[in-house]
Amino acid sequence: MGTYIISDIHGCYDEFLRMLEKINFSDSDRMILAGDYIDRGKNSYEMLRWLEHCPDHVCLIRGNHEEEFAENVDLMCLLNEKEGLRYDPASNAGTAVLYASVKRILAESRLSILYFDLYGTIGRLIRQSGVTLNDLCRWAEFIRRMPYYYELTAGDRACVVAHAGYAESAEQIGARYSGLERFYLYAREDAFRLGGKRHGMVIAGHTPTIIKGDFVYNKGRVFRYYDAEKDCVFYDIDCGCVFRWREPDARLACIRAEDEQVFYM
Repeated sequence: MGTYIISDIHGCYDEFLRMLEKINFSDSDRMILAGDYIDRGKNSYEMLRWLEHCPDHVCLIRGNHEEEFAENVDLMCLLNEKEGLRYDPASNAGTAVLYASVKRILAESRLSILYFDLYGTIGRLIRQSGVTLNDLCRWAEFIRRMPYYYELTAGDRACVVAHAGYAESAEQIGARYSGLERFYLYAREDAFRLGGKRHGMVIAGHTPTIIKGDFVYNKGRVFRYYDAEKDCVFYDIDCGCVFRWREPDARLACIRAEDEQVFYM
């Protein structure tokens, strides 16, 4: 039995399935997926469907892209109700008109629409996969049930898996973040500077290891860092798979918690 951890799939569904084959993932194993399943890549729909029906021995952690997806769906529902649009939530055609109406309302209100469906995922789900507002709401509710982190024992260390970073208390991260949840979802270098688990291990993603000049840059390989003061081992396992079209070093990574063995696809 092994515990396998993958992060930042970003719609790279085929690579994800090939990784499952590579590690011979079976019912006797456990898997922890550390968020950012959607956006950027071309197969967000396939990922959402897989997540909905994933085996019981797979733990799904929330990433910032899932958080933002749910917020976008909330906005669509809110405007559908408050603006009296009342489009049929079970209709793909009605959902398409609602989506266009939300964009129009935001533009006419002179509100920034930069962050509404920033990666165009919801629009593509509606146009290409025929999803409805009911589907979007079901996925949003599914996302809200995902925890922000997962704790386990890896070898002789207590281990925490989170999307971006982990801190044991709000005092640890100071006033830079509005709460621990924001830290779990959005921390980058702060995940190593401020976060950590004393005498433990933190495994996260969020920051691709393919960006030259970044603290975690490692030519598209898993980044490992040891903080002697905290006696904490940190791993960044986001190796930027979705950027393969422009970064030859980008790949999907998977780490086995028990022996810290890394697999690449």
